[in-house]
Amino acid sequence: MSDDGAHRAVEQAARASYGRLLAFLASRTRDVAAAEDALADAFHVALEHWPRNGVPAQPEAWLLTAARRRLIDAARRAQVRRDALPALLAAADAAVEQAMPDAVFPDERLKLLFACAHPAIAGDVHTPLMLQTVLGLDAARIASAFLVKPATMGQRLSRAKAKIRDAAIAFEVPSAGELPARLGAVLEAIYAAYGSGWDDVAGADPRRKGLAVEALALGRTLLQLLPTEPEVRGLLALMLYCESRRAARRGEDGAYVPLSQQDTAQWSRPMIGEADRLLQAAQQAGRLGRFQLEAAIQSVHARRATTGTTDWDALMLLYGGLASLAPTIGALVGRAAAVAEARDATQGWSLLQAIPVDAVRDYQPYWALAAHLLARLQRHVEADVARERAIGLCEDTAMRVFLRQQARDPQ
Repeated sequence: MSDDGAHRAVEQAARASYGRLLAFLASRTRDVAAAEDALADAFHVALEHWPRNGVPAQPEAWLLTAARRRLIDAARRAQVRRDALPALLAAADAAVEQAMPDAVFPDERLKLLFACAHPAIAGDVHTPLMLQTVLGLDAARIASAFLVKPATMGQRLSRAKAKIRDAAIAFEVPSAGELPARLGAVLEAIYAAYGSGWDDVAGADPRRKGLAVEALALGRTLLQLLPTEPEVRGLLALMLYCESRRAARRGEDGAYVPLSQQDTAQWSRPMIGEADRLLQAAQQAGRLGRFQLEAAIQSVHARRATTGTTDWDALMLLYGGLASLAPTIGALVGRAAAVAEARDATQGWSLLQAIPVDAVRDYQPYWALAAHLLARLQRHVEADVARERAIGLCEDTAMRVFLRQQARDPQ
């Protein structure tokens, strides 16, 4: 096989299997950092072997076998953690079983997600730890999302992994009584992963390829585990509403198309229908939560496919509820946008100004909305400054072009 073909096969295996392989190894060793190192070594060895010998029939089994060899060798050389060797040997046996044609590789990512949310681990690192270990995001990107320095985030993640190892934290789904304390962080991580994949609409970042699909799959797996939990239904509905619009987010020439201008004929009706059913079932539980409200907001946008209009009064009310229940920066910016449309730009701008400047310094949607509202208020010099800030914070080339076009043709 050619080097390019083998490299593509390794890249595909990494996208498809990294989280599952890491969860499988880490759940047996309870040492996330060691499992990460072993898996990285396995992928490196694959890059050397697969071009010469061809891609194996069972790539996951091959990688798992290579990783567990590294783990066992490292443990023996260091002569530490001898108690981990039986688990490592069991993982080796599982690798052999996986090589059988009819074997089904166990997916233990949910266990790893819940382990990362253990109360012994600092709460501010629960979601970042999940994003790195289960979903493969690097520390720099996670740090950017949480508005901290990469070095700071790296230190937090390292401490959290050491805590899992030293405290021998169990990789298991918590009991019903422990679940509420951990579920929120798991939902946050799955949604953050979906958002990272969603932001990379052009598919230009290989580190984020397939993240949206993987987040949806995790959402469905979590729903199978917790079929009566309304927030799980709300999260899955939210992602499906957003995913239903993927095909309409770019024009034929690759141009960015904002939600208000998207051709609703390109929206996926089956996804919207599934999201509607999930949201209705969640609401029947009578326990309102953040993800149900966010899904309800997206359901209002989805109705434009049948009504032809957007109900901004409904969006204003829903964003108001969301800002009260979960006053995230995204919720506060969304409320300002909805109020500007339902009432006027002055009221929307007033709400936007009320958000602390330090909290939005690097939050691109804030500056994009600020530029839009300032232009509507005829404050064009300030609008230009805000727009340049939004463009500077934007990673999407097509969106940067769109923002510059707004400067030439203000609406």
